[in-house]
Amino acid sequence: MNKDGLIKIASDFVENSKDNYITHEIAISENVVGMKIFEAPIFGFASPQDEYFTLFKEASVIGEHFMHPKEWLLASKSVISFFLPFSQAVKRGNDKEKSWPSEEWLHGRIEGQAFINKLCIYLKSELIKDGYNSIVPSFDERFWAQTSLNAASAHSEVSFTSNWSERHAAFVCGLGTFGLSKGLITSKGVAGRFGSIITELYLSPGKREYENIYEYCSMCGACVKKCPVNAISIEEGKNHMICSEFLDETAEKYKPRYGCGKCQIGVPCEGRIPKQHSIKKQNQF
Repeated sequence: MNKDGLIKIASDFVENSKDNYITHEIAISENVVGMKIFEAPIFGFASPQDEYFTLFKEASVIGEHFMHPKEWLLASKSVISFFLPFSQAVKRGNDKEKSWPSEEWLHGRIEGQAFINKLCIYLKSELIKDGYNSIVPSFDERFWAQTSLNAASAHSEVSFTSNWSERHAAFVCGLGTFGLSKGLITSKGVAGRFGSIITELYLSPGKREYENIYEYCSMCGACVKKCPVNAISIEEGKNHMICSEFLDETAEKYKPRYGCGKCQIGVPCEGRIPKQHSIKKQNQF
C-alpha cells in the first residue's frame, strides 16, 4: 500500500459509509435526518524519528508522559495523521445558534467521533491485511487522557493532557499549526476532527510548509469574540478550565451528547488558512 492507495480507501469510506450520515434512528430531531457529518479527508505523514516527537516530552510542551511513536510501536516507520472537515451543514448549524451547541454540532462531535474511530479501525485493518503491523494510539490499552483537575485520577499530577495528542501529531505530519483556541488550522480550516495511526509501513514524510507553531493563525481575535464563556483571550490563548466547565454544562443539558465548537465557526480559519496569517518565526511551543 502507498499513500495514494491509503488516501483513496479512506476517501471512499468517508463518502460511502452510512455512519457518516445521521439516520432517523439516532437523530436528535427531524431537522438533521440525512445530514452528512464529514467531507473528504486530508492526510499528513511523518517519521517516528522526527525530533518534534522527542520535544513533546519536555515539561514546557506536553511532558514526559507523552509516549513517543517508538514507545507505542517499536518497529514503526510512519505516523499517519488525517483531518476530516465538518460538512457545511454541521458548520452552518452551529453558526446559527450563538450560545449553545446546535443539533448539527452535537451530532458532529459525538457521532462524528464515533465515525473517526471506525475509520481508524478500518485503515488499521487494511494495513495489517497488507502485512504491516499498525496501532491506533487512542484505542490502545496504554492510552489515557486527563481532561480535568481530578485528585482521584490515576494521573492527578497533570491536567488537560494525554499521552498521545492528535493535534500535535497532525502538526508534525504537516497538516497545520495551532491557533489561539488551541485548535489546529489546516488547509481545510479548523472545524473538524483528527485521527492517527502508527504503522510499520514506510510512507515518506511530508514537507511541513511552516516553521512557527502559530504560523497559520492571524491572531485576529475572532475566536475570542465567538466563545460564549470568554475562555479565550489574545494574551493568554484558551483557558482550559473555563472551557471544560462549559462543556460539562452542555453534557448535562444535552445528555448523552456534549460539545461547543463556537471558536471554530464563523471565523477566518473555519474552512481555510487565513490570508493574513502570522509570519513570525517561533519554534517553541
